Amino acid sequence: MSAQSKSQTGQQIVEAALAASTADGAVAYVVDSSEANLRWASNSLTTNGAMRSRQVVVISFVDGGAGMAAGTVARTGTPDVAELVAASEQAARDAGPAEDAVPLIGPGDPMAPVSTGDWDADPATTSIEVFRDVAPALGQAFGEAGGRDELLFGFAEHQMSTTWLGTSTGLRLRHDQPTGRVELNGKSRDFGRSVWAGVGTRDFTDVSIEALAADVQRKMAWSQRRVDLPAGRYETLLPPSAVSDLMIYAYWTMEARDADEGRNVYARPGGGNRIGDRICGLPLTLRSDPAEPGLECAPFQVVGGSSGAASVFDNGMATPATDWISGGVLTNLVRPRAWALQQTAPAVAALDNIVLSDPGATATTDEMIASTQRGLLLTTLWYIREVDPQTLLLTGLTRDGVFLVEDGEVTGAVNNFRFNESPVSLLGRATQASVTERTLPREWNDWFTRAAMPMLRVPDFNMSSVSPAS
Repeated sequence: MSAQSKSQTGQQIVEAALAASTADGAVAYVVDSSEANLRWASNSLTTNGAMRSRQVVVISFVDGGAGMAAGTVARTGTPDVAELVAASEQAARDAGPAEDAVPLIGPGDPMAPVSTGDWDADPATTSIEVFRDVAPALGQAFGEAGGRDELLFGFAEHQMSTTWLGTSTGLRLRHDQPTGRVELNGKSRDFGRSVWAGVGTRDFTDVSIEALAADVQRKMAWSQRRVDLPAGRYETLLPPSAVSDLMIYAYWTMEARDADEGRNVYARPGGGNRIGDRICGLPLTLRSDPAEPGLECAPFQVVGGSSGAASVFDNGMATPATDWISGGVLTNLVRPRAWALQQTAPAVAALDNIVLSDPGATATTDEMIASTQRGLLLTTLWYIREVDPQTLLLTGLTRDGVFLVEDGEVTGAVNNFRFNESPVSLLGRATQASVTERTLPREWNDWFTRAAMPMLRVPDFNMSSVSPAS
């Protein structure tokens, strides 16, 4: 690698890759990321650190006579651009014709984004300074937990990523994406009790360690009394974090092609998809919006490899606000442009945030607990796996606090369970939703953090077996 290539900016690498291309078309993008983190265990900060990384991706499109083929090659750091472009073009020549081939999007295309970002600006960055108010608050929380003979564990992470995307058709797009999260675990000295609280954030200015610690303290107090319950169907309050993990999976499987071909839960018996069908008992809306306050995400697609939910030919395609479910009715499915053309249906892109809401909901989560005669209150879910794509049956475990609610009050903690449930079925059976609030998914937050959800009341949540997990 030459000294010159080491000093190249992300924009320069994109331009160099496009200039070096001899293919019939090309897409190049660079992602520069910086990250800072804090970690703590047993009421003490343990590590902190900062790091930087770069990913460079080149996608070449070659028409070998039988149809357009695509080849993607990615490198980390700052690679030899000419070698990377040549490898991408060879990958395209070695590939067969792509079934999702369509013309690349260019400026002025109806599907091109309106906002393109400041192409020439330096990359956005973060540093350990982002935690300037977090560390002192943690110190106070550690002292208070120690006074109760309890232990706090957890971490805080913040990442800033800048993406530059360019195409041989003339698109030049840029997006800065901040992503942050905090997870706080409370445990008893003997590790027999464990609870969790977490939050997502863009910049940590809205993170209250005091509030998270108070949530953990309340749940630890709830868990002092232990009640063993058998497997069965229980009225269950699913908090926003648990709802988000289930809805993310429902969202990830919203692929129009799978539905049209009868392979997922959104397929209509007898053929076609369920768009237009009511799938919620409540007037719930599930939506995504790149401009959603506090959950802002990229307004265009960046795709390294084709799948049922995205196509490399759709790089740069706008991702406008979309209702997936509106008033309880399935409204949209994710549909790349190639499949949209085959089905004479609109192309619809996936986004990196989701919001579930009931416009008529007024209850808070505490008010929903207070109105529960007898039921379970969950904290989080984990180890979620798909059992049956036709019904979207999922299995998984409860984690870090399952509580018994009696006569409107939490009266103790119960054992953990394995559950078997479909998030789509749950939407049809839910009888109450709280007001929507920003939440942090527990299972999927390595990949998806931008979510806002209500608490849902499900009258018959299926706890299929008792779990020994703590």
